[in-house]
Amino acid sequence: MPSSDRLAIRVATAADATSLVSLVNSAYRGETSRAGWTTEADLLGGQRVDIDGIEQALREPGSVILAHPLSEPAWACVQLQRRTDVAYLGMLTIKPLLQGRGVGRQLLAAAEHWAQQNWDATAIEMTVITQRPELIAWYERRGYARTGVIRPFPYGDPRFGLPQRADLRFEVLRRELR
Repeated sequence: MPSSDRLAIRVATAADATSLVSLVNSAYRGETSRAGWTTEADLLGGQRVDIDGIEQALREPGSVILAHPLSEPAWACVQLQRRTDVAYLGMLTIKPLLQGRGVGRQLLAAAEHWAQQNWDATAIEMTVITQRPELIAWYERRGYARTGVIRPFPYGDPRFGLPQRADLRFEVLRRELR
């Protein structure tokens, strides 16, 4: 593992799409996700992402998926979307058996650095399911603040998973970069 706070990252390409779908779904959904602490299996069934969503994120202007390691296949990734001077961060994913080793913290720092260097981002925002207090607390320890802004969960759209409960919603977290 690198000794710096930032992992060596690369911009994912279309050649990474299939492996990224597998990685993200394995970390968030189903039995394989239970090997790590980021599982959403008790909240959502089905998929976290599909091939169309990943391919769109890879080709959409102002969107990038960063992957680690520099060689394929990736076992860690994060998506950034440019929104004026604020970057939206999503899909921070570490292979379940490698979670808890500081890779997520390092990948988050690398993504923040990338957004500043490439987009001159002044802040990062994200949404986290409110029923994930341990994940919200993890981000708070990394300088993210709860904004109090709540957004609805996209019920009825199976591309985002199959809800296991009726009260899911997202809270916006934000970190100023300057």
